[in-house]
Amino acid sequence: MEESGYESVLCVKPDVHVYRIPPRATNRGYRAAEWQLDQPSWSGRLRITAKGQMAYIKLEDRTSGELFAQAPVDQFPGTAVESVTDSSRYFVIRIEDGNGRRAFIGIGFGDRGDAFDFNVALQDHFKWVKQQCEFAKQAQNPDQSPKLDLGFKEGQTIKLNIANMKKKEGAAGNPRARPASTGGLSLLPPPPGGKTSTLIPPPGEQLLVGGSLVQPAVAPTSDQLPARPNQAGSSSDLSTIFPHVTSGKELPHLGQRKEGEAFLSWPVFGA
Repeated sequence: MEESGYESVLCVKPDVHVYRIPPRATNRGYRAAEWQLDQPSWSGRLRITAKGQMAYIKLEDRTSGELFAQAPVDQFPGTAVESVTDSSRYFVIRIEDGNGRRAFIGIGFGDRGDAFDFNVALQDHFKWVKQQCEFAKQAQNPDQSPKLDLGFKEGQTIKLNIANMKKKEGAAGNPRARPASTGGLSLLPPPPGGKTSTLIPPPGEQLLVGGSLVQPAVAPTSDQLPARPNQAGSSSDLSTIFPHVTSGKELPHLGQRKEGEAFLSWPVFGA
């Protein structure tokens, strides 16, 4: 991957201390307890910058920004930056002067959060570098990228549970039955002990009562009306209209009463 022409700032910490460290005698790692932590060799500001794949740890003066030392980092973790074995706030970095001379110095932070940010800034940068390298390789060789095979292998089977699907289909395929429309009026059956509705549908239509079709009664025409009695009104004629009146008996006259018969007294409301 080609290096970009601009430099980005990854992390800035205003307070860092530099220590002289003794040479490492064994491979067990560095220990901050062996340093003179109460007598730092230098104190100032730390900046981490990135240019392309490289990261740079720069130690600068707090006021003027003058560069005190610089440590190029090509990978992390690596020999350019190492953590001590007895603390999370101290590190050993490899500085270079640009002429090929190198030296190892110790740096430390007064706040544990600053040391955490220093560590995470380097991790994120080199994680990004790794992703960029993978993308570049895939762009150069697109055919070599692994292909996703979704086919069934020999002898491989798949099992589907369609019990719930059958239930849903059965519920959807058997809707609640409704009575077929006949074009007439649909009336509910009367309650027990009640009277049938006397609603008469329009001529030519049928009435649905209790789930069965009923042909409404046809009103009698003028030709079917019973004959009117003559004005003279015989007992035989009246018997057709008033069946309770027997022939041969005289109808009682209204307003008349027999001798010795008391008037029928009706109860008076409110009396």
